[in-house]
Amino acid sequence: MNTKIKMLAAATLTVIASSSYAQTICVFDPLGSQGDNFSLMKDYAVAAKQWGGDITLKPYPDEKLATADFKSGKCDGTAITGIRARPLNDFVGTISSPVGVLTNEQTKTAMALVGNPKLASDLRNGDTEVAGVTTLGFAYIMVKDRAINTIPKLQTVKFGTLSFDKVQAICIEKFGGASLPFELNEIGSAFNSGKVGAIILPAVAFKPLEINKGVGTQGAIFRFPVALTTYVVMVHPDKFPDGYGQKSRTWFVSQLDRQMANVNKIEKSIEPRYWDVIAPNIAPGYVKILRAARISLTKEGIYNKKMIGILKKIRCRQDPSSYECPLTEE
Repeated sequence: MNTKIKMLAAATLTVIASSSYAQTICVFDPLGSQGDNFSLMKDYAVAAKQWGGDITLKPYPDEKLATADFKSGKCDGTAITGIRARPLNDFVGTISSPVGVLTNEQTKTAMALVGNPKLASDLRNGDTEVAGVTTLGFAYIMVKDRAINTIPKLQTVKFGTLSFDKVQAICIEKFGGASLPFELNEIGSAFNSGKVGAIILPAVAFKPLEINKGVGTQGAIFRFPVALTTYVVMVHPDKFPDGYGQKSRTWFVSQLDRQMANVNKIEKSIEPRYWDVIAPNIAPGYVKILRAARISLTKEGIYNKKMIGILKKIRCRQDPSSYECPLTEE
């Protein structure tokens, strides 16, 4: 009898141990389970088994709902954009600050830093932890009329901005323009229907939100890096094994080349006729205005001062002759 009891107890403990770290991660992807974000997370769930994770993925076409369910504890983790994640962790959310990252080389450096164990404490905030971050590419200005290509002309068009993030609206104000707020799942239709004449989104949103309908034959995507768009995995660390967060972040760093190649593939899949450039004599003015907005937002506490300083070091390491490098505001 004692032997049977011991065997039963051992079996019970085994079941408890194997199920104590079963997690649900709510994954934002505009295309649900058919999108590229969800595909990345499927590979992530497989890799997580090596770190003691037992992950079930739940697709959310609505990012607002995915975030809310994570906050309420319905999800043990969530995968959302860096803009939406910033209130949960402003350190990693600051990577998406206006013109904070300007090139692919800088992107690689910033993403790799998130995987550095020395910064682990910056990635914990209360009952949440950043378990990984990757790039979704740069956010670009998209307009219905490509003649709207200078700052004075941008002041004549109304921008669609994200209702949950005041940063875009403030940046538009710095340009002297006006904006209307929308949820992410509304902004594409607002642009396509003509409610607004311009939006700021990454190229990965172009096809899912059918932005081609709004750009039409007269509009354009201006290849100017307004901000780096990131994709962040947040978890409640008490629902995962010890050390899980660091192993998870390291995995995301290892996948960066793959993710950047995917973003590049998506950008190249957009017909060349949709793309345009900001004239070289005008682009520096954009950078200075957005830099001023970034500094202002940092003073307001929207952006993390430590990360702002790190990003400046990354930019100046690549371009030490930049006008901003001797300046001390950041």
